[in-house]
Amino acid sequence: MKIAIAQINPIIGDLPGNAAKILSAAQQAAAAGARLLLTPELSLCGYPPRDLLLNPSFIEAMHISLQQLVKDLPPNLAVLVGTVEENLQAENNGGKPLFNSMALLDNGIKQFFHKRLLPTYDVFDERRYFEAGLQANYFTLDNIDVGVTICEDLWNDEEFWGKRSYTNNPIADLAILGVDFIVNLSASPYSVNKQQLRETMLRYSAVRFQQPIIYANQVGGNDDLIFDGRSFALNRQGELVCRACGFETDLVIVEFDEVQRDLRQSTVVAEYESEDEEIWQALVLGVRDYAQKCRFSQVVLGLSGGIDSSLVAAIATAALGKDNVFGVLMPSPYSSEHSITDALALGESLGIKTTTLSIGELMQGYDNTLADLFAGTQFGLAEENIQSRIRGNLLMAIANKFGYLLLSTGNKSEMAVGYCTLYGDMNGGLAVIADVPKTRVYSICHWLNQRGGEGEHNQIIPENVLTKAPSAELKPGQVDQDSLPPYEILDDILQRLIHNHQSAAQIVDAGHDAQIVDRVIQMVARAEFKRRQAPPGLKITDRAFGTGWRMPIASNWFSVKNAYQSQYLCQNKQSFP
Repeated sequence: MKIAIAQINPIIGDLPGNAAKILSAAQQAAAAGARLLLTPELSLCGYPPRDLLLNPSFIEAMHISLQQLVKDLPPNLAVLVGTVEENLQAENNGGKPLFNSMALLDNGIKQFFHKRLLPTYDVFDERRYFEAGLQANYFTLDNIDVGVTICEDLWNDEEFWGKRSYTNNPIADLAILGVDFIVNLSASPYSVNKQQLRETMLRYSAVRFQQPIIYANQVGGNDDLIFDGRSFALNRQGELVCRACGFETDLVIVEFDEVQRDLRQSTVVAEYESEDEEIWQALVLGVRDYAQKCRFSQVVLGLSGGIDSSLVAAIATAALGKDNVFGVLMPSPYSSEHSITDALALGESLGIKTTTLSIGELMQGYDNTLADLFAGTQFGLAEENIQSRIRGNLLMAIANKFGYLLLSTGNKSEMAVGYCTLYGDMNGGLAVIADVPKTRVYSICHWLNQRGGEGEHNQIIPENVLTKAPSAELKPGQVDQDSLPPYEILDDILQRLIHNHQSAAQIVDAGHDAQIVDRVIQMVARAEFKRRQAPPGLKITDRAFGTGWRMPIASNWFSVKNAYQSQYLCQNKQSFP
């Protein structure tokens, strides 16, 4: 039996368009001799549909689209389509009104299979909408028993995670039933190194239960989430027999040998050579899909001559083409000459359009207007931030006038500690690198230059951008390290605090200065109100400032917690402010 994996890129809510993509994949699969076609989780409506699921007309339209798809599909091809099914017992038992389901279409709707494990962590909130399925899911096709799991259903192997508390493992249940192979239909968002985890985890399950496993994943960008695809299949020995492309649509065929009762070797697309390359591909896809799915064809961004705006401009150019990226230089009296020349050099390297709008006169106008009110006060953050807000206003005016999408260029390190200006450099419709720490920004830019060729003239990012000290240039001689620890130190503290959930005491024990740790923690806490108002940022880590970050704005926990931690540090004879 030949099984096809349709790694499609749905648009959320575009039921006719998504059905057309499924139909096109089905026609290709039938032409290749496939008997079964797999599509991702909720492939008919796109994932995640979020509160569209609360709209009865949306649910009804999905049913109509599914019925039409049944009529259009090629004969002799069974297709698993991701959809929703109503929970008819909801009113009687107080359950949720819907199931997250896969429909088996084979000359009609043959069966529905319901997702059993509903994630409620990070970006997931499926118990808001769905009732959990209770039955092990499988069907028989041409005397072959096919086990069906949906995304989270494969993430609960207690032995793999080294835990004994799990009691619900759909993979184990299907192995007990003796199915011939297991399919998993997923919409699993991307994060760095997640593919390695997926393959390692499923390899463990395949060997443990002696089950071939075929994993079909969604691809594409939906809001802040990026789906990397990279569907794959493993035989009973846990050997990789196929892997689809990353960050692009694909259709791959894997064959089940009915004599050997196992999967045969097929095409295996190579993995990426580095994390930087993988992240680059993710961000390019995220920008392209966000722009196109939100019906933007062109983008605008501020070019400061710094490394962050340089990387965002390079990503946008790769995503949308050089003719669709517009860079705006907005020098102030405090801008250095190299900031202007570096920004122009970047624009020339990328081949994008640029313009220069000096803001000195606008700054003077603000100074004049506020002169009486600010009389007798010292020049400080308020005046510095006016520069950023002038630039933000100019960029928004350009975006409004010409229908461009404004890209925000702040990185994760800045977003974490609030080193950014509301209604200034935080303006925009998409924060491209909001989940990329500053040290990673440098790493990706170095990788990009190496990929671009050798020699200074072949570099995409100008060399001076990579070597000069980072600066917002909001006052004479300013550099980021006037306000922040060196980024190597800051990013390690943030990694431990945000991703590893370490306490101040643990971070200090790792070798960091107690005063710096305390200051960083306080900055992260105080910046929450800024992050809540930031544009959506593309998620590339397992702990991003987006839909999965749910911190209160008005909170005193960090101060209370630090009081306990101060006692610990004092007891251990370490200094702590």
